[in-house]
Amino acid sequence: MMRVFVEGIGLLGPGLENWSAGREILAGRADYLPQPTQMRVCDMLPAAERRRAGVPIKLALAVGLEALQQAGRETGTAATVFTSSGGDNDNVHAINTILATAPREVSPTRFHNSVHNAAAGYWCIAAGSREPSTSLCAHDASFAAGLLESAVQVAVDRAVVALIAYDHPYPQPLHAVRPITAAFGLALLLTPERSETSLAMLELDWQPGPVTETMMQEPALEALRLGVPVARGLPVLAALAGSAATQVDLAYLTDSHLRVRVSPC
Repeated sequence: MMRVFVEGIGLLGPGLENWSAGREILAGRADYLPQPTQMRVCDMLPAAERRRAGVPIKLALAVGLEALQQAGRETGTAATVFTSSGGDNDNVHAINTILATAPREVSPTRFHNSVHNAAAGYWCIAAGSREPSTSLCAHDASFAAGLLESAVQVAVDRAVVALIAYDHPYPQPLHAVRPITAAFGLALLLTPERSETSLAMLELDWQPGPVTETMMQEPALEALRLGVPVARGLPVLAALAGSAATQVDLAYLTDSHLRVRVSPC
């Protein structure tokens, strides 16, 4: 079992404009009203870079910054784990379209935004960070993989780690074979020790065998959980929004799962 503490949370998704508003919804104290994700301006990037950055980069930076600011920590002081099931899906579509036509000329901006660690690169430059950074992809288990990797780094290296998870829809025709229903991002700032700003303690166990995943009670939130790979983390956020100790089961890879016990501090 690994034990970590949550100091900060970031959230941005359809009808979930930030953690402050989202916490009330996830705790059942406010109604959930689904609407398109309203991307917020992130001052970490200069205006020219913001124009060139795609949706996933804007998502990642927005939720990561929110989590660090909530914890009262400087952006360059945390190691980072970025996780996404697809990365920049708009850019993948655009590059495929270019390569299917003549002339097949891909711009340097599109090329460097196409790599899976593009969001991590933008973050490290904008945050002035020299801390380690990891970028992951694990299909529908991308959130669980990111949480497990982050917890390992916190437990083994005694590091402060920002887990930043994000996904957004593919355009057609890719959407037909890999449907992702919304742009969604979340971030957790994890630490090895409890502090005066700790919000909750997470105890994580990797366990063999399949599991019945923890679901959201509100039907529209459950649809969001199933419709966006990294939104599989919604039950963890719901537990963090509550006031009681809660157990959450997350499906991981074939025949294994991640059990997370959430205890408010």
